[in-house]
Amino acid sequence: MLKSMTAYARAENRSELYEATTEIRSYNSKNLDIALHFGRPYLSLEERIKAAVAAHVHRGRVELRIDIKELEDDGQTFEIDWPRANAYCDALQRLQRELDLSGDVSLDLLINAGGIIKPAEKERDLDALWSVLEVCLLEALSALDRMRQREGDALSADFKRRLADIENQLDLIEKDSDGLLGIYQAKLLERIHTLTQGNVDIDPGRIAQEAAFLADRSDISEEIVRVTSHLEQFRRIMDVEEPAGRKLNFLLQEFNREFNTMGSKTSRTEIAHRVVDLKSELEKIREQVQNIE
Repeated sequence: MLKSMTAYARAENRSELYEATTEIRSYNSKNLDIALHFGRPYLSLEERIKAAVAAHVHRGRVELRIDIKELEDDGQTFEIDWPRANAYCDALQRLQRELDLSGDVSLDLLINAGGIIKPAEKERDLDALWSVLEVCLLEALSALDRMRQREGDALSADFKRRLADIENQLDLIEKDSDGLLGIYQAKLLERIHTLTQGNVDIDPGRIAQEAAFLADRSDISEEIVRVTSHLEQFRRIMDVEEPAGRKLNFLLQEFNREFNTMGSKTSRTEIAHRVVDLKSELEKIREQVQNIE
């Protein structure tokens, strides 16, 4: 079962304390690459989030944006950085004494120093947050998986049609390559007759031997058998549950190798043209396979 690497999903969930929104986009990539956009106060949940994604997605770039709203309104609290305040106050007083300055060290001077009063770090129940976020995340991942599977089904249907076209072309190539021995014998006789103007006696045994040699060099039956095997293997890989993209990409390289060999062996125009058509069809499949997980 093929799955595309390109998809999008979004989900929301909330409790009395938290509201979570998850947005996921996935793209083509050779490996699993997770890009997480997440608020700093919740970074301790990063590994849990990435583990959940890795359990559903095996390959591709996954961009994950998570927004958290804290619904409990307990007011903002602040804390004083006493060491910084004392050090700054001491510095002002020392400056006042050394330069014989008048006036008092005021609260305004301390506040303007910055960093003395800052928001207090809020204690959060991350387990309670995770119980909300996990539901939201899994829902989004399931929706993402369904979309990837729908795209994969469409690609699978396209592959099956193109594989059938390749199979038909292969049958025609096999038919065109039949009777090569007789064809080469006729060509040799015609060429010798043209060169000798019919004034030289021709040994039929030698003609048969040379024709057989040329036919053997042009024989593409082994390549046809291997391509037929690759077609069957391609179809089997499409039906398995595990990610198939890398295997299919490797198999396409094997297809291309066999087609190149066919093209280099044959001297028949009809077969050469069909091989070009096969390679064109193969390139279309290769472009689509890049999107398969």
